[in-house]
Order: sequence, then C-alpha cells, then structure tokens
Amino acid sequence: MAHADTNRKLGKLGWTPFFAEAFAPFAAEGLVPGRIAIEFNYIYRVYTASGEARAEAAGRLKHQAVGRHELPAVGDWVAIRTVEGDRRRATIVAILPRKSRFSRKVAGALTEEQIVAANIDRVFLVTGLDRNFNLRRIERALVLAWESGATPTILLTKADLFPDDVSDRIREVERLAPHVPVHALSPRRREGLDAVRQYLREGQTVALLGSSGVGKSTLINALLGENRLRTGEVRPRDQRGRHTTIHRELIVLPAGGLIIDTPGMRELQLWDVDQAVVRDRFDDIDTLAVDCHFADCRHLDEPRCAVKQAAEDGRLSAERLENYHKLQREAVVLEARTDEFARLDRKRRWKSATKALSARVKDKGRD
Repeated sequence: MAHADTNRKLGKLGWTPFFAEAFAPFAAEGLVPGRIAIEFNYIYRVYTASGEARAEAAGRLKHQAVGRHELPAVGDWVAIRTVEGDRRRATIVAILPRKSRFSRKVAGALTEEQIVAANIDRVFLVTGLDRNFNLRRIERALVLAWESGATPTILLTKADLFPDDVSDRIREVERLAPHVPVHALSPRRREGLDAVRQYLREGQTVALLGSSGVGKSTLINALLGENRLRTGEVRPRDQRGRHTTIHRELIVLPAGGLIIDTPGMRELQLWDVDQAVVRDRFDDIDTLAVDCHFADCRHLDEPRCAVKQAAEDGRLSAERLENYHKLQREAVVLEARTDEFARLDRKRRWKSATKALSARVKDKGRD
C-alpha cells in the first residue's frame, strides 16, 4: 500500500503527526499502527489502514501493566504485529502515548482508574430532559471532561417530549457552564442533528457519555443513517434506561468523524482530580471567595464568608455550593487513596526488580 494512501486512511481514523512521531521507532521494527475499536475480555478489534484485525495484547505488555489503565482502551493507538499471511490477526506490542483520556474511578471501593475513552477531541455529555436531567451530575461530568484534555459539549435529548422545558433547561445549564456549548435535540425524530454534525469532522473523535436511556445509541443510529445499534425504551416507573450498549465501541461515521459509544454510567466518580481542579471548575465560587474574610476560607463554618452569604441571598445556588463541597471531599479522599496506591505499586515494583536481580546473581554464580 502506497505511503500516501496509508496516511490518508489512517487520517480518517484520527492519525496525526503526534502519533506518527511516537510510532516512528516501531515502524523501524516492521510493526503496523492500529486503533482500538472494541475491547471485550482482553480481545480487541483494531482498525488499521488495510482493514480490521482481531488482536490480543502481548504477554509482556500484560505482565508489565499494574492495572487495566495500562492496557489498551477503546480509542488507543497501538503498535501491532500482524500474523504472517493473515492481516486479520495481530498481537498488540505497545500503546502509543495518549493525547487525551476520559477516566473515572472504577465503581465500588477499589481505587483504580478506568479509562472510558482515549484520544478524544470532544466529549458529548448527554442527558435527557426527562427525570434524567440533573444539574449536579452535569457539574460532576464537566469536571472530569475538562480534565480529560478534550472539549465538552452538552446535549439535551428528548426535546420533542418536553418542548415547554427546553429553553428553561438550556438556560439552567448555561449558567453553570457559561463557556460550554449546549444543544437540545431529538435523535428519535432526527431533529437537531446538524448541531451535532458540526463537531464531527474527518479525523475528529467524539465520545458519548451519559446514563442509560438518554438516547446515545439512538443518536448514533441517526448519524449512521441505519439502525446498527440496539436501543431500548426507558422504564416508565422510574425513567431509568435499560442497558442496550454493553461495551465501548469506536465507530467510523460515513460522513466523516469518529464517535465512541459507551454503556450508560450511573456512577461517575472522580479520578486524577485534586482540590485545585475542583476550584478551577467552580470559578463563580472562586470569584465570590475573593471577598471572604479569611484567605483560606473553606466556605463551611468560617465567619464572614462571602460565598455562604451569596448562597443565603440567592445569588449562588445552595445546591451548587453543596455539590462543590461534595466534590472537594471526594478529591481529598481520592488523593489519599491514590498516594497509598502509588506507594504500594512502588513497593511491588521494587520487590519484583530485587527478585529478578537475585535470580541473575544466582545464575551467574552457577556459571
């Protein structure tokens, strides 16, 4: 395959000079670049310039990984070695550096990173205008989206079912995220899709994030022009969606651009976010804090706190301040847990290195 044709095909998959530079040493070894489309139980579907391949991670790559976050994730660019005579089978030798990644803490008590999507240019935060609409959840998702390195956009779905609420809901979201685009649409009726298509240029990757039942799969089907993904109705009694997407998938759109479909996530815990990051994302509170009596005011029980006064006066939403405190507390706990996790990981690596060194010394002694 000619070099120019290969670059053109890779470019449609999101290949950039950033990845080309990182891949150069692997090209010298005869490896091939590919992008992870699906991961399922450590088996991967990989897009390459010559088509799709089924791949597994090399034993060395799996052995050196301290957690799932160091294994390939959907959206990753990887260096693969194809099976001689069969380009549809391959081994993943290495993961190229990630330009961006949307991560969360895994659900439950375990302190570990889960990469939801890698190398994304934009995050579509999708929420329904039904009972799913929750400003506090949007605030939390925005904190994670900004830290991912991608640009967030908020999509409000089911606009056809709640036409009287659309304008008010848009204004509410715009107040808490004044610099983030907000669009209302109805994927089921194919309404408002042009607002989405403007972000889906060739080579650009977008990740869809939201709870089950907000219409992510319906939106992708509308953009594809076919019902490729399964969809399901929400439960009438509680407006919760049924899980129709069971794994993450990178989809190449016929009109250009790539989109990552993700399973619905009801739990979105912080990862790689500290207290300073939370403060930066609540800049309205940070602005009010300038007038607090104490420079290090936490806006809890300190006297003459301008932020608490603004909440009492109605100039600041009490729910927004409460969510700010909740995210701050979560960031403190996460920071302590990740520090402990890093300490244990260093200890594990040290033991492994010491054991390997001892084995080499013994072998040398026998010689």
